[in-house]
Amino acid sequence: MNFNERVHALVKRIPPGRVISYGRVAFMLGVPRGARAVGWALHALPAKSAVPWHRVVNAHGQISPRGEEHTPALQRALLEAEGVEFGLHEVIPQSFFVNDPSELLPEITPPTSG
Repeated sequence: MNFNERVHALVKRIPPGRVISYGRVAFMLGVPRGARAVGWALHALPAKSAVPWHRVVNAHGQISPRGEEHTPALQRALLEAEGVEFGLHEVIPQSFFVNDPSELLPEITPPTSG
């Protein structure tokens, strides 16, 4: 499974109404400085993808611009429809973040060298 596929598999495990940061996804996949790569993996998804890309936000707990198909307004609407709230300065409170990464990890493993 390549990196993008691993990102998609992990993001699919994020429960509705919860979010996680790009950097946390990268860290969980064994690429601690790979937040941008996670962003690119999600940016490349087609508009009708089953991967809940909208549940991944920046390190500040805010929506980051993604492009024409995955707009900030669309991401906010999808998150609000799941019950996610936005606080001061459009920051999502920590209570909406995945707190226990082990709930997302069972089928995701870092690449092996060989």
